[in-house]
Amino acid sequence: MAVRFVLEVTLDEGRLAEDTPAELGRILRYWGGNLHHYPLEPGDGSPVYDSEYREVGRWRITGAATGETAESGAGAADGEGGATGD
Repeated sequence: MAVRFVLEVTLDEGRLAEDTPAELGRILRYWGGNLHHYPLEPGDGSPVYDSEYREVGRWRITGAATGETAESGAGAADGEGGATGD
């Protein structure tokens, strides 16, 4: 069973809409440094907040279907297909 790290962030609201590169960079740096607090197993996850502490998304660890390739699940994060475990 393959395991995936999925990050979904809404880019068209609040601080993310005002300065998308800076705000998304801040979110990625924060979670990149914070992930060591989690076992990173399927089912783990957490809400993601912008710099004004508004929930703007979520990250999660999912188990992917056996034999699924990166190409076959590429649309999973945008709702276009693929196994996300939801």
